Amino acid sequence: MQALPKKNRGLKVILDSNALFVPAEFKLDIFDEVKCLLNRNVDFILLSPVKRELELLAAKETPKIRRQALYALKLAEKCTFVVDNKEKMSTDDVIFEAAKAWNSPVFTNDRLLRRRLRDISVPVIYLRQKSRLEIDGLI
Repeated sequence: MQALPKKNRGLKVILDSNALFVPAEFKLDIFDEVKCLLNRNVDFILLSPVKRELELLAAKETPKIRRQALYALKLAEKCTFVVDNKEKMSTDDVIFEAAKAWNSPVFTNDRLLRRRLRDISVPVIYLRQKSRLEIDGLI
């Protein structure tokens, strides 16, 4: 895994692919909401497996999912892209390892990933009641 970029823009938050679907599905600006939730500047991190996952969804899913994935890829342009060369690991495993190594919060709605991250005391940001973001853990 590549080291984090040296930009000192703010707290690093790793995004899962489902986090980038929130704006299209629930009309919520995740970038502003996360900044308000954490009350600080945030540098959003997009790992290469997450981008590959979005590109795959944009190419091979139903028309609705394709539209949402294309919108998510457009939103992903606001993130710092980090290349990861662990091709044999699942996307969730790569996110888990990066969060553990960098001690960075993760924005995901994936229940299993949230539980794994909680077990190692990594803060998790998630969508609550389809209308607001919440954080589980301390930053």
